[in-house]
Amino acid sequence: MKRLKTNRMIKEIEKGGIFRDKLEAGRKSPLKTYMELSIGGTSLYQLFKYEFITCLLGPMPGGFGLFMRKIFYSRLVKKAGKGLIIGRNVVIRHPDKITFGDNVTIDDNCLVDARGAGADGILFEDGVIINRNCMIQAKSGSIRLGRRTSIGSNSVLVSMDGIEIEESVLMAGGCCISAGLYHVDDMEKPIMDQGIYTKGPVRIGTGSWLGTGITVLDGVTIGCGAILGAGSLANKDIPDYAVAFGVPAKVKKTRQAK
Repeated sequence: MKRLKTNRMIKEIEKGGIFRDKLEAGRKSPLKTYMELSIGGTSLYQLFKYEFITCLLGPMPGGFGLFMRKIFYSRLVKKAGKGLIIGRNVVIRHPDKITFGDNVTIDDNCLVDARGAGADGILFEDGVIINRNCMIQAKSGSIRLGRRTSIGSNSVLVSMDGIEIEESVLMAGGCCISAGLYHVDDMEKPIMDQGIYTKGPVRIGTGSWLGTGITVLDGVTIGCGAILGAGSLANKDIPDYAVAFGVPAKVKKTRQAK
């Protein structure tokens, strides 16, 4: 297993870099705002295709619904491999920035939002499973989910400067990767108006296991083969093969080969 490297640097998120800023900068027509949110462009043809596929096929129940979504969602996104499974009521935004490998599964009621993912987009490698009610949102950075990674139900991944999850990562339900921080020094301004910065990408190493309800904060690296106990808060790097838990998470021991 390869060792993940950290790269600490403070990065300011430019004003207008998140969707709320764009809305406040100048109100557009409801149609143009919806198009920018959903497809990221002004093509009426692309909007019609998006609406037809997501509105008609998105909530369709049963095996026939799965079959139809497999065919048509593959045509909606940037690229899709074989064996794609898309559950009911999955919301996909900026599909031209989303790539699915082979045998990817996105369960019911998930959100995959690539609007701030940039040129690298959101990549689901072969065999990735996203369980029910998850939110995967690229506000200002790409997201890569490595081969055979499984994300538990009701989990939230928010990328401000990138999220990189390596191969065969097991993430239980209710986990949160919470990226980005607000400046708070100006007492005269609401915190939401003071600007956002990030300490760098969040990285989760190959073969690691995150228990139920884990929170991983901005810029943190979880090492390869590491284990985080349920309910833990990772606010600093966790070494390879460490077993850590608590709020904040502290290393209790290191896994050893038998």
